[in-house]
Amino acid sequence: MAAESAAFTPLTLPVLPLDDEVVLPGMVVPLDLSDAEVRAAVEAAQAAARSEPGKPRVLLVPRIDGAHAATGVLGTVEQVGRLADGDPGALIRGRGRVRIGAGTTGPGAALWVEGTRVDETVPDPLPGQVAELVKEYKALATAWLRKRGAWQVVDRVQAIDDVSALADNSGYSPFLTTEQKVELLENTDPVARLKLATQQLRDHLAEQDVAETIAKDVQEGVDKQQREFLLRRQLEAVRKELREINGEQDGEESDDYRARVEAADLPEKVRDAALKEVDKLERSSDQSPEGSWIRTWLDTVLEMPWSERTEDAYDIQGAQAVLDAEHAGLEDVKERITEYLAVRKRRGDRGLGVVGGRRGGAVLALVGPPGVGKTSLGESVAHAMGRKFVRVALGGVRDEAEIRGHRRTYVGALPGRIVRAIKEAGSMNPVVLLDEIDKVGSDFRGDPAAALLEVLDPAQNHTFRDHYLEVELDLSDVVFLATANVLEAIPEALLDRMELVRLDGYTEDEKVVIARDHLLPRQLERAGLDADEVTVDEGALRKLAGEYTREAGVRTLERSVARLLRKVAAQHELGERELPFTVTEADLRGLIGRPHHVPESAQDPAERRTAVPGVATGLAVTGAGGDVLYVEASLADPETGAAGLTLTGQLGDVMKESAQIALSFLRSHGAELELPVGDLKDRGAHIHFPAGAVPKDGPSAGVTMTTALASLLSGRLVRTDVAMTGEVSLTGRVLPIGGVKQKLLAAHRAGITTVIIPKRNEPDLDDVPAQVLDKLDVHAVTDVRQVLELALAPATNGAKPEVPVAA
Repeated sequence: MAAESAAFTPLTLPVLPLDDEVVLPGMVVPLDLSDAEVRAAVEAAQAAARSEPGKPRVLLVPRIDGAHAATGVLGTVEQVGRLADGDPGALIRGRGRVRIGAGTTGPGAALWVEGTRVDETVPDPLPGQVAELVKEYKALATAWLRKRGAWQVVDRVQAIDDVSALADNSGYSPFLTTEQKVELLENTDPVARLKLATQQLRDHLAEQDVAETIAKDVQEGVDKQQREFLLRRQLEAVRKELREINGEQDGEESDDYRARVEAADLPEKVRDAALKEVDKLERSSDQSPEGSWIRTWLDTVLEMPWSERTEDAYDIQGAQAVLDAEHAGLEDVKERITEYLAVRKRRGDRGLGVVGGRRGGAVLALVGPPGVGKTSLGESVAHAMGRKFVRVALGGVRDEAEIRGHRRTYVGALPGRIVRAIKEAGSMNPVVLLDEIDKVGSDFRGDPAAALLEVLDPAQNHTFRDHYLEVELDLSDVVFLATANVLEAIPEALLDRMELVRLDGYTEDEKVVIARDHLLPRQLERAGLDADEVTVDEGALRKLAGEYTREAGVRTLERSVARLLRKVAAQHELGERELPFTVTEADLRGLIGRPHHVPESAQDPAERRTAVPGVATGLAVTGAGGDVLYVEASLADPETGAAGLTLTGQLGDVMKESAQIALSFLRSHGAELELPVGDLKDRGAHIHFPAGAVPKDGPSAGVTMTTALASLLSGRLVRTDVAMTGEVSLTGRVLPIGGVKQKLLAAHRAGITTVIIPKRNEPDLDDVPAQVLDKLDVHAVTDVRQVLELALAPATNGAKPEVPVAA
């Protein structure tokens, strides 16, 4: 709103500059005359007043950063005297606004200017909106003054009715900045000025309310902490009195985590982390869930054997003797452990126990069929090295947190299985057996095999971090033994970090030794029998291993021995048999029934599978080790009109392709081999692999299928004592395959005496035990024609037998 009327009176006044200060009309301020410019202005005003009636007048002008404002305030010098501190001063009252014009001359050393006074008027009575504004300003000013305790000023403010004077009264407000006061000074509209002053006061009160709320919250927090501190000190005093009454020592207080952490032999980084958690615990309340999490974490850290290590037994020959006494065979693993101990001994002798922050641990992967002693071998390795042993079962684990642990924020969080294994062992260098690592699964919770990458990497596991502990754990001195049945089920990245040791199964002689030295004594104890009450001769053990079981390991053999001893114990309790008793080979059938695995060579010639043309014996590798695989072939009746190749037995794509290759080779080279290939054009061929419920795949049955088809077409039988393996090509080349050792062990167990393998697999014979090779006639061939010459029996009396026909 604009002023309704304004009178303009010309004035000539000395300038009194105010540095960073503003005086509004109506204000009375004391000024220090020690300042030269202030003293010059006052003296000039006094000199001018001698010739004019009234009090000396000056122009109070704010000076901001050396620049004068465009509007000043007419002030009258009310009194000149001494200030409270004794310095000369003057009391000046602001009278009204003056617009500053051009400079002029006057008496004294002061700066004189011409000005025009602004007389502001507001209509009376006040409009309704202006009256509300006046009421609001007085209410805000009263609230602010009461907070400051200035009760005597409240009445003076309430008594002001002039809008202009009320607005200028805010010049006394200490919270206004110089810029805000200049804005009030230069605003010549009283109503607009009052609105501005009201808004400034309202903003200040809002800020003050926020500041008071914050200060109140802070004070309440401080009071709560002080109260809690006092109560905790009182609680400690009560507990101390109770301990003294019960005769306990102060050192038995389990809640004093700081003392426990400082007394524990922890690595520096672990100690720092633990002390930080203790600080948090001391600040948290007993009812806070965070306090419970911290206590559990501190208990876990304090229970870890950070500085505990067992000394390795560097008696190399003694360790070798322990391994030989507890396990028969398994020479590769024994040699690797012996090498590891020898290297550890030499590193220790030369002060190289820690190189680059890493110790000399080992990561071995023991891969082999079930029952060969992979799991029990871990305990024997720990025994031989003089270390603690702990087993971690990974079969069926699908949660990544099982390896790395859970975050502490989860309810019921625990460290991972690796940390728990170290804690259980009570040593930082145990032998940790990761059992069934190939059975680890993965789902939406993560892939545990990926979490094992850091655990089993010798270059990284010295700084392993568990999600629960969140401190570095040195696993570089741990001997990890991972067991698996199927090599292909282990991720390639994980397998690359481990040293592979294959356990391909036992020979029959090794099984007899294991049964005599290990299985029989253990089962005698479990059956409640003494060694002098029941004995089992070697012939009976050999027959148990050869005809009652057919496996790569000895688990089924142990069950057979246990069944045999239980039968003897039961007969003795029933009064049917006297002890002591010696079990011979002839007693087995009467005690545990007939044999389940009679070799083909021991059967009646008419009952053998290869008693008819079109049946050949192959060798395969399964998850349970090597096995014998039979292939059957037949031709369809030409009258049915069925042509082509039919395959059955749940075969994979690779094996199906091998069958096509075998058929194509015989079609193209049948005349050369003197085979009636015309039958393959007019009649459909059918190849079947028995045990149809078992999936089969791989190229190594190529020569077996070729031999079966050739036997079918030629009418010549496949020799019963011959088994074969190898991939066949379209040109008849026999290509290399894998698993030679397992396959030869399976042939030996099945009573096979002649084995045909690819020529390029001949170096693999070095891995086969000598006692097995001595009993096998192994032929290394390069062409399928050599296979047919070795495997097919001569035709009887030169005539071609009748070819089997499929219905």
